[in-house]
Amino acid sequence: MKTRGFEIAKEFEQANINLPQRSTAHSAGYDFECAEDVEIPSIWQSENKKPTLVKTGVKAYMPNDEALFLYNRSGNPGKKGLVLANSVGVVDSDYYGNPDNDGHIMFAFYNFFPETVVLKKGERVGQGIFQKFLKVDNDAAEAHGAVQKAREGGFGSTSS
Repeated sequence: MKTRGFEIAKEFEQANINLPQRSTAHSAGYDFECAEDVEIPSIWQSENKKPTLVKTGVKAYMPNDEALFLYNRSGNPGKKGLVLANSVGVVDSDYYGNPDNDGHIMFAFYNFFPETVVLKKGERVGQGIFQKFLKVDNDAAEAHGAVQKAREGGFGSTSS
C-alpha cells in the first residue's frame, strides 16, 4: 500500500531521472534535481520578467490531508542569485496525475545576479517536505452541498 512518495512523471520515463532523497538521516527535506540543463536569465537583463520553470521530472503522491512544500536550497540565493518566485511552493495531493502535466513538479526561479545562471541535469535545485495541514470548521470546499471542483490543470491551475 502506497502512502507517500515520488515517481517519474510520464514525459521523463526515459530521461534517467533520480527520485528525490534525503541527504542525511535527520534531513527534513528531499533533494530535487534538475531534469535537464536549463538557463535562468538575469532578471536585470531579460525582457521577459517571468520566472523560469525548472523541471524535475518527478511527481509526488500523498494522503489528502498532506501537501508537499517546496523550498529553495539554502546556498542558491548567495551562490547563484536564485530565489523562488513564490517563496514556498505548495504541491497539493490532487496535483498528482492531473491531465495537464501528470503532476510534474517544477521550481519557479528568478535570477537576481547580473549574468545568466546555467543549471545542469542532475544538479540539486531545491527540496521538498511533506506536511500535514488542518482545515477550519465548516470548510467551504467540503461543506455539505458545496460544489466539488476537481483539479484539471497543472502548474498554477487553481488561480483565476
